[in-house]
Amino acid sequence: MVDAQELWDIDDVASYLGVTKQTIYSWRTTGYGPAGFRVGKHLRWRAATVINWTVRLEENQ
Repeated sequence: MVDAQELWDIDDVASYLGVTKQTIYSWRTTGYGPAGFRVGKHLRWRAATVINWTVRLEENQ
């Protein structure tokens, strides 16, 4: 089970979503994808944010 407050890096997000890191970077430039934030120079995402984003995608299908 995933801790909802756990912070994921880009490798974690890409792996969970089944896409490349480049896809995540591209999504960020267009405003698509789960919202991430910077911790210093590092990109991070809350696990819950990524999971909830996928749930919303599924609900909108």
